[in-house]
Amino acid sequence: MAKIHEIDGWIDRVKEEIIDPQREIIDPHHHLWHGPENPPGIKESYRYLLEDLWNDTCSGHNIKKTVFIDCGQEYYSEGPDRFKPVGETEFVVEIAKQAQEDLSKAQISGIVGHANMMLGTSVNEVLEMHIEKGDGLFRGIRHAGGWDEDERVKNAHSHPTPHIYLEDEFQKGLEELASLNLVFDTWHYHNQIKDLTTLAKNLPELVIIHDHFGGPLGIGPYKNKREEIFEIWKEDIVDLSQCPNVYSKLGGLAMPVNGWDWHKRELPATSDEILLEQSRYYLHTLECFGSERCMFESNFPVDRQSVSYHVIWNAFKKLSKDLEEEDKANLFYETASKVYKLES
Repeated sequence: MAKIHEIDGWIDRVKEEIIDPQREIIDPHHHLWHGPENPPGIKESYRYLLEDLWNDTCSGHNIKKTVFIDCGQEYYSEGPDRFKPVGETEFVVEIAKQAQEDLSKAQISGIVGHANMMLGTSVNEVLEMHIEKGDGLFRGIRHAGGWDEDERVKNAHSHPTPHIYLEDEFQKGLEELASLNLVFDTWHYHNQIKDLTTLAKNLPELVIIHDHFGGPLGIGPYKNKREEIFEIWKEDIVDLSQCPNVYSKLGGLAMPVNGWDWHKRELPATSDEILLEQSRYYLHTLECFGSERCMFESNFPVDRQSVSYHVIWNAFKKLSKDLEEEDKANLFYETASKVYKLES
């Protein structure tokens, strides 16, 4: 039987009037994938290609540009393992070219792919190949570090070690990334933020983007421990923000792993529910980093398991409604444009 969030039309059961529809937005975090064959009674909920992206970005908000983030798609099936992730970059380049056929819609303007940073200095040749195949869109690497000892918490698709950010070879690989003026997107869990802070201090020349608030967990052994975890998380974010080379993405908290269980309900989340349950994460991070180092992100279609695209951007606009215009411009557009070099 289908899960509730997979039922055709479930995500459309909450409709909201679009807030501030003219505001220009860069969505700096989405994925693309083919997904499985469509089972009976279920929409193609795991497929997310250009048509699906545009269905979301054209749902009312003024999304001008996007950045694709690695998700293990379309790797080369042949050749040395270290080069196989470059296939994902080629896959996204082709979709970006399709998007250019209609410039009135959101354009995929940046690609963050994957390379195994545990290759150390030899990762350079993989990065050079990403750049070559990236058609001017390649901006950096995400080597996800999410790891937990409890089997109920899924470890990242890149098969990290428990303290991968502290591994010598991993940091040598990141030195190569920095030398090419490429960025490092992160994905880990809340109990690994301290490791990232150490890494950021060790590599001050590396531009780091902290995804999804550092993944505060709410499942398995972390279920019903939200307040305890939040207090630890707050202090870790303060420490991380002291590293001037780190930027923060504000979003990605609607995944099942975060423990709100919106994906199990008859109705997806509303923007007011996002504010009620999660605004403190956004406001604390914004206070620590400042708007010039923060950007809103959709994390679609992963967060689509809990909330629709137009609703999550409404939530962001409600969260920022009392801020100065300069801060709003940073959060919705300028920070992402600067960090991912999307000016052209």
